[in-house]
Amino acid sequence: MPERPRVWVSQPLFADLLGRLDAHCEVRRTQIVTQHAPADVAAALRDCDGALVTLNDAIGAAQVAGAARLRAIANVGVGYNNLDLAALSAAGILATNTPDVLTETTADFGFALMMAAARRITEAERWLRDGQWRQWSFESLLGGDIHGATLGILGMGRIGRGIARRASGFGMRVLYHNRSRLPDEVERAHNAEYVSFEALFERADHLVLVLPYAPEHHHLIDAAALARLRPHATLTNIARGGLIDEDALADALAGGRLAAAGLDVFEGEPAVNPRLLALRNVVLTPHIASGSLATRRAMVALAVDNLLAALGLGPDAGRPPSPLNADALAARKPGI
Repeated sequence: MPERPRVWVSQPLFADLLGRLDAHCEVRRTQIVTQHAPADVAAALRDCDGALVTLNDAIGAAQVAGAARLRAIANVGVGYNNLDLAALSAAGILATNTPDVLTETTADFGFALMMAAARRITEAERWLRDGQWRQWSFESLLGGDIHGATLGILGMGRIGRGIARRASGFGMRVLYHNRSRLPDEVERAHNAEYVSFEALFERADHLVLVLPYAPEHHHLIDAAALARLRPHATLTNIARGGLIDEDALADALAGGRLAAAGLDVFEGEPAVNPRLLALRNVVLTPHIASGSLATRRAMVALAVDNLLAALGLGPDAGRPPSPLNADALAARKPGI
């Protein structure tokens, strides 16, 4: 019998879904959650044909340099800034992600995080648990309204549109800025108005970030951008932490130049800027926007589909559902 492809799974995931790999592959599982050092990733990939990884696992040229057999990497997540696509394409390694299956769950969470920041939900819970309710006054813990407010969305992709749909039920006015303007019919369907980057910040009562990370977007939300927001505004980030200059954000929150923030992602995660941890007017969650049971299972299932198909196995052999760099196939060495 021909040798079965070797596959590395970088983190413990749903065992029943990973079991589908066993029918076709020799699977090497990581049994506990692990922060893999770059050299350990390279060692794990060295004699593998494929890998199923998460956003915690950074893979670039150094990690694949000695992986002559490696043909495919399936990323569990819609974002993929943990992967150096140029390096993978040059090495003939196909990469995939898991879009669509997490759109609605992530939009739910983004809207909930925005509301929690605006209405001071976590601050109020701490206040109650600390026994301060006896000090209540009519002006205690006053937040900002969601209904009838202006929602700004930076990045009007699938998730941004999902948030816009939810805003309609609250009677919100929706403004958005995107790399390119959406067709008129899409704007009408989402009751959304395209504005400039500057106008989005100046007019939004609640601003939500859902744009993908790219090096040119690093610290896009800097002190100058934050200064455009009005003092009653809130900022919610469910995209990537590197989009925000976290020290500038802490300055704005501490100085009363911004009412509140809701952050699910952080530049140095899992480490969190200690200045943000010290503030009461920021809601902090550990990158769980897609974290419903059904959605996380769907993400792993799609990643398994992608990996099997990219290795020429299973019912979709040769046709992975969500490739990121189809150009990698052209660079693949003959016979691999």
